[in-house]
Amino acid sequence: MELIILDRDGVINEDSDEYIKSPQEWHAIPGSIQAIGRLNHAGYRVVIATNQSGVGRGLFDIDTLGKIHEKMCQQLEEAGATVESIFYCPHTPEEGCDCRKPQPGMFQDIEKRLGKNLEGVYAVGDSLRDLQAAQAVNATPILVKTGKGMRTLQSDDELLERVLQFDNLYSFVDALLNGDLTQ
Repeated sequence: MELIILDRDGVINEDSDEYIKSPQEWHAIPGSIQAIGRLNHAGYRVVIATNQSGVGRGLFDIDTLGKIHEKMCQQLEEAGATVESIFYCPHTPEEGCDCRKPQPGMFQDIEKRLGKNLEGVYAVGDSLRDLQAAQAVNATPILVKTGKGMRTLQSDDELLERVLQFDNLYSFVDALLNGDLTQ
C-alpha cells in the first residue's frame, strides 16, 4: 500500500490565524473528507503530520486536541474514510524542537514508526514549512491553495518552482487517481 502524508489545518479543515482551539471550530474543507475516502478506497494509507503550537502557547490542551481529532475521525468514518495515524508537534517555534515543520523530525518519526522510507511519498501541505519538511526527507511536496496556500504562493522561495500545485486536496487526489500529476 502506498502512503500519503497530509497536513491538517488548511488541507483537511479550514485554517484560522487564531488557531483551531476547539472541536466547534473544526470545519472540513468541502471535498477533503471525500478525497481521503477516495485515497483509502484506492489502497492508500493516509497519515497526518500537523504543527499544533496552540498547545505550547496554552490556547488549548492535549485533551482538547484529542477531541478535535475525534471530531475529524468521526466525520471521516461517517464518509467511509480513515487516517491511519495523526502525528503532531505541540511545541512553539521558539522551543526549537526537531519535530516542528519545517524541521524533518515528525516525518522521520513517521518513517520510523511505519517502517516506510518516505522517498517519493506525496506530502500535501498549504505552507512553505510543510513543503520544506517533506523535501528534507526526500518526500514529494504538493501544495494546495486552500488554507495558507495562496499566501505561500506569494513567497519567492525557489522550492515553489518545483512543486506541483492544486486548488485543494480533492483536485490533487483526482489528478493522482487519474494518473495526471502535472502542473
